[in-house]
Amino acid sequence: MPQEPLQIEDISPAPGQRILRLTGPILISNFFEFQTTVRADSSRALILDLTQVPYIDSAGIGALVGADVTRQHGGRTLALAGVQNRVRQALQVTRVEQFFQFSAHARGRSEIHRRLTGWRNSPHPRQPCVSESDTLCQL
Repeated sequence: MPQEPLQIEDISPAPGQRILRLTGPILISNFFEFQTTVRADSSRALILDLTQVPYIDSAGIGALVGADVTRQHGGRTLALAGVQNRVRQALQVTRVEQFFQFSAHARGRSEIHRRLTGWRNSPHPRQPCVSESDTLCQL
């Protein structure tokens, strides 16, 4: 399999919130830059726009889970926006989907940020998406 690039674009609109738009698959051959970028991020809320990520392998899933765990331990949040069905199914099959907060569209960023910054103090566990039309499917 040829090495496929993963492009990372920072499209952050406001202080304290960071949005990274990923383009390309997240694979063992290309996830190191992603992992380094996420580990170095100190924003309160990080949103990963996965609209242009067609698929992910187990190493990519591990990088997402690691990012979520690291951010939770630091009192910070992570959300996945625009997740395609193939990526979502990979998260379901590996039984890690419940660890993430999802948004159907990256364009609802201000709503995602509002909920992300309030989620940390919420007594409610995150629940699976009920509807893809929800601005933020999980709390």
